[in-house]
Amino acid sequence: MKKIILKNLSLKEITANIQRAGFSAYRGKQIFHWLFTKGVRSIGEMKNLSDDIKEYLTRNTEIGGISNIEKILSSSDGTKKILYRLSDNNFIEGVLMREKNWWTICVSTQVGCPLGCIFCSTGKGGFIRNLTISEIVDQILITNKEIIQKENSEKIRNVVLMGMGEPFLNTENVIKALRLMVAPDGMALSPRRITVSTAGIIEGIKKLSDANVGVNLAISLNAVDNATRDKLMPINKKYPIEKIITTCKEFPLTNRRRITFEYILIEGINDSAQEAKKLSTLLRGFPCKINLIPFNIHPSSAFVPPTSETIEHFREILSRANFTVAIRYSKGVDILAACGQLAGHIRESTENLSP
Repeated sequence: MKKIILKNLSLKEITANIQRAGFSAYRGKQIFHWLFTKGVRSIGEMKNLSDDIKEYLTRNTEIGGISNIEKILSSSDGTKKILYRLSDNNFIEGVLMREKNWWTICVSTQVGCPLGCIFCSTGKGGFIRNLTISEIVDQILITNKEIIQKENSEKIRNVVLMGMGEPFLNTENVIKALRLMVAPDGMALSPRRITVSTAGIIEGIKKLSDANVGVNLAISLNAVDNATRDKLMPINKKYPIEKIITTCKEFPLTNRRRITFEYILIEGINDSAQEAKKLSTLLRGFPCKINLIPFNIHPSSAFVPPTSETIEHFREILSRANFTVAIRYSKGVDILAACGQLAGHIRESTENLSP
């Protein structure tokens, strides 16, 4: 009989399971607390449970999630790139970024990526599989337990689903993982500090809207016309720019929330003043902010970032059009931990993850 994966389950599901086994409902809340607040790695760590409940859990369930943290590489700017081993011996990468007095974690949702965006190294090795609910949330839990707590450091405050994979090609698991992240009796993360980034999978955007989880939405746009975006991001042929923008305008925004548009600047491809003006026209009329991300060089691409003068001029054009715009220089570039550089599923051990 296949064991139940506990970290795949909500509080309601754990409670129902434990009641079916003949135990009191409050035991479900205790188990949920141990899993998602304390981040335990084994049933034996659940100290306030009776022996008969532990025996039942051992016989019928397993914790689930990440098998272990395989390697950690630290950048000169304090960023940590983490290689996680999964139970089937696949690998994913995540990034832990140091802020003023907190951490932001970049979480993966797939092993590899099927989109094939030509500026990104993740898809170069192809797509292997979706991550489970437990594997998504456990990137946060195991990182907190094995890195943050051991360093006696500040807690993880922000979560960005911008790692390996396209979240909305794994929508069901992603939304269930988001619910676990914001559950007040569990991980208790603020939905305002969680962001899901997508290449523009319209069905996923709509499902996130319907789920009403309250997290932020970011769109990886990277071009102002379909011809250019088709070349950079083949998924654009199915989800062209105008359909993405229409869907974003229908996305519910409350309490001065805004959608973020991410725009990777690549020299000679999408960095002209004319394209900056087109971008301001394209995004006019609804609450949004723009993150300009200079392209991060990696071995699998010949692209280079624009000059600092070109980047600043692009920003100025958008700023003069009354957009909130920021230049986001990626952290962890020296360890290939920046945007577009993650490829853990094809690098079990390489020079970029050597201690």
